[in-house]
Amino acid sequence: MKAARGSVVSKKGTPWGTIIAVVAIVALAASVIIYYMVQSAPKREQADREAAAASFAPTAAEPDPSKRIPGVVTATYTGSVHVLPTERVAYDKTPPFGGPHDQTWATCTGTVYPTAVRTENMVHALEHGAVWIAYNPQQITGDALTKLSVRAKGKPYTMMSPYPGLDKPISLQSWGHQLKLDDANDLRIDEFITALRSNPNGVYPEVGASCDAVPGQFDPDNPPPFNPSKPGPDAKPMDYKGSTAAQGEQGMPSSAPVPSAPASAPPTK
Repeated sequence: MKAARGSVVSKKGTPWGTIIAVVAIVALAASVIIYYMVQSAPKREQADREAAAASFAPTAAEPDPSKRIPGVVTATYTGSVHVLPTERVAYDKTPPFGGPHDQTWATCTGTVYPTAVRTENMVHALEHGAVWIAYNPQQITGDALTKLSVRAKGKPYTMMSPYPGLDKPISLQSWGHQLKLDDANDLRIDEFITALRSNPNGVYPEVGASCDAVPGQFDPDNPPPFNPSKPGPDAKPMDYKGSTAAQGEQGMPSSAPVPSAPASAPPTK
């Protein structure tokens, strides 16, 4: 009897198949968790940066908190001065952050443009309350580019694009405001965005205007390209009064309906 029992036990053996399966499942689960943590790290870090910048949100008592941000440059520009798609503007700043601009705005619904976009369209988006993150593509790459992209991608009233020849690695623009920086880790990036994006307190001309793509006039997947050459003698000056054929409502032809602002936009004053 003892011999028979011993024979049965020895035949059962170690359940290697089960052990290997369990180990494989645990390893797979661990790899999924690690992958998630790595992939979500930029978004989690960005959430922390946004929380730290929350004190820069505009209020009635402090309509423009960007005044507290070291390095912000301001200027006053007249809004609603439009030029045609074939015309250029001799801007007074690089990148510009106000002045005459194309009759059609660049799409600014959290759009990250992989290539440089025509400046005159980008400036129009600033008039609608957008923040434009511009960067020098020779200086901002890899992890730094990821950190900038996560601040823009999918964020309302935000857009990002390379700007060849930029004199600093990073330049932030909103209408009448600019901040140039060296480091994508600089917390002033988030303070600037919090203070000025869709700020409803009159810091940009067209409160409540749309950032959506304009069908048939601006394709965010194939936008008009940036022109790196110096504007010629026919470029429109900063005090230009606007091209008559380009003065449709909100950049649209006079006979076309005006696109409504998205639900996330601040109310019109």
